[in-house]
Amino acid sequence: MRKRLIAFLLVIMMLAGMCTAFAEEETEAKIDPRYAPSAVGETVSAAIAAGVDPAEIVFRDRLTVGNVTAMRGDFFTDVFGNSTSDIDVRTLLHAYDLVRWNGAEGGYETDPSVVSGIAVTETEAGDRSFILVLYDDLKYSDGEPITAWDYAFSFLLRIAPELKELGGTPQEAPWLLGYDAYLSGEVPYLEGVHVLSDNTLRLTLDHEFLPFFFEMGLLSCKPYPIRVIAPGVAVRDDGEGVYLANADPTVRQPVFTADLLRQTILDPAAGYNSHPSVVTGPYILTAWDGVKAEFERNPYYKGNADGKHALISHLTYTLADNSTMIDALSNGSFGLLNKVMRDDVIRRGMAQIGSGDLRMSNYPRSGLSMLRFSKGKEAVSSQKVRQAIAWCLDRDAVVEEYTGSFGQRVDGYYGVGQWMVGLVNGTTEPPVDPPEDANDAEAQAAYEAELEAWEALALDDLTAYAVDVEKAQQLLEEDGWTLNNEGLRQKEMDGKTVTLSLTMLYPDGNTIAEAFEKHFVPYLAQAGIALELRPAPLSEIARQVQEDAPDGADMVFRAVNFGILFDPTSEFTEEDEAAPAAAENDLYDLSVNMRSTEPGEVLEYVQKWVAFEKQFNEDLPSIPLYSNVYFDFYTSLLQDYAVTANDTWGEGILGAVLAEIPEYQAAEAEAEEDLVFEG
Repeated sequence: MRKRLIAFLLVIMMLAGMCTAFAEEETEAKIDPRYAPSAVGETVSAAIAAGVDPAEIVFRDRLTVGNVTAMRGDFFTDVFGNSTSDIDVRTLLHAYDLVRWNGAEGGYETDPSVVSGIAVTETEAGDRSFILVLYDDLKYSDGEPITAWDYAFSFLLRIAPELKELGGTPQEAPWLLGYDAYLSGEVPYLEGVHVLSDNTLRLTLDHEFLPFFFEMGLLSCKPYPIRVIAPGVAVRDDGEGVYLANADPTVRQPVFTADLLRQTILDPAAGYNSHPSVVTGPYILTAWDGVKAEFERNPYYKGNADGKHALISHLTYTLADNSTMIDALSNGSFGLLNKVMRDDVIRRGMAQIGSGDLRMSNYPRSGLSMLRFSKGKEAVSSQKVRQAIAWCLDRDAVVEEYTGSFGQRVDGYYGVGQWMVGLVNGTTEPPVDPPEDANDAEAQAAYEAELEAWEALALDDLTAYAVDVEKAQQLLEEDGWTLNNEGLRQKEMDGKTVTLSLTMLYPDGNTIAEAFEKHFVPYLAQAGIALELRPAPLSEIARQVQEDAPDGADMVFRAVNFGILFDPTSEFTEEDEAAPAAAENDLYDLSVNMRSTEPGEVLEYVQKWVAFEKQFNEDLPSIPLYSNVYFDFYTSLLQDYAVTANDTWGEGILGAVLAEIPEYQAAEAEAEEDLVFEG
């Protein structure tokens, strides 16, 4: 697996290295170029420093972004859905998280643009408290100050049971001290969150969840305006913890209700979920019609931890079509195409780059696409049945047909862009420093032993399920499945006959169904399994995954993208009577063991992650299909666009500008051409 993945990434890097730049997006407005260097981006600043006349630089202030994944309009949180396009919008609208991931240090830390100071204490029981002091220059998009009370409201809102009445999934936070007691009604306050002053929070983690490898990541929280989402409600703290109360104490009936939130959050015309009016991020949403979203720069956004601001004043984000979007980019209808995945589209884009009109970035995906088995379905509750189904799927053919050269089959619950994968396959150097004293034999031996431990890590021994109908038939027979008169496998389960006549949902319009019809359905039929492929809207697929209802489909083709904080315990529950097999609990235990690693013990965490992947590969609660490389194509006027595997385009666009720098670009292109020629 190590050699295969390294070769895959090298091919992508070589293809990227052959490409250069340019295409112009038409806009009406021009920006005065006489800005301070920090306001024009790094490339423009460098060009000016190199002698380019600022008066010759033409700025544009509108960028249109396209993506083939439609937005659902869940622009608030992931409580009501988590489409990748909606995630992108959230990064534009909501900011000032208490913490951020520091890749250089390999852990979470407080965001230095939000938190001015931190103190950590621990109780005798082992509960750990973090006192966070906020800067006093944080503001909402309407100019109102952001305080510790806003963060406290966010903690309370995200876990509120009322969200479930709205059809959402409240976020779980059992690591916060007193979480269970608060939700059960045992106490009326959340002990793990205290407001000490308008700019000071104290957050306490329950010792039962410690150690936790991503410990400070558990403090993640963005502020939301209570006056917009829950008018008439206030956050109180009487010393025991925060709670929600009526702002007017003379009002007897609770104001914070599901009916209130249904109006303020889900109203189709003005609800905060689809039309958040007061936000904290670099942009403000000015229009949303169900397909296209319009944004303007938020004048009160102070910039991110790296000092980057929104420099492009107007953004449009809309649906793109695979068949036409490269041409639309070339003629200026789009300025940026995000997360391009399809092989033929990528190749068309790369062909256009040779003219010098476009630029390109590519980055490995931190997720995968897979066939998820439904926990509530008896037919796929057996591990041997799931394995038999996997032995009937030509995954390599499906991946090749659907993703071409830009996707890779994966054999576990991971994406090629995850940081753990890089450490295991050798594309990332392990965080091991040689001893300071080269003559210290003991330190040198320990150093070499740790390097050997890293070298020993691999995913090569994962079962690479391929087409083997005989093996599938054998597994089914071992599990008691016999052929009926129609050539289908059946078995008596709990007093009734269950037949392996299965259904699978896939997203409407997704062409991967054609590959399944050719490289999956016929082999299943040979093994005695019938499969019906059913298209469904993304909302139905999301509901199926959430509910795992017995009357739903047996399988779902779905995609998942992982965040930095990888904690799959929510996917593999501790006590789930509808779980496909007892091994489901093994995956839960392995997940808990993985996250229970001390922060900073990277080798130990990755070793546990490999053990989890091996168990997943054997249990097969899902059949992993592929991970891939995303491609972004964009106009050469877009300077300093910096998107990576763990960013969205909404984060990558900060610090970028639309600027035409003829002399500087010509010199840059000439240097690149020389480099390609010499190579």
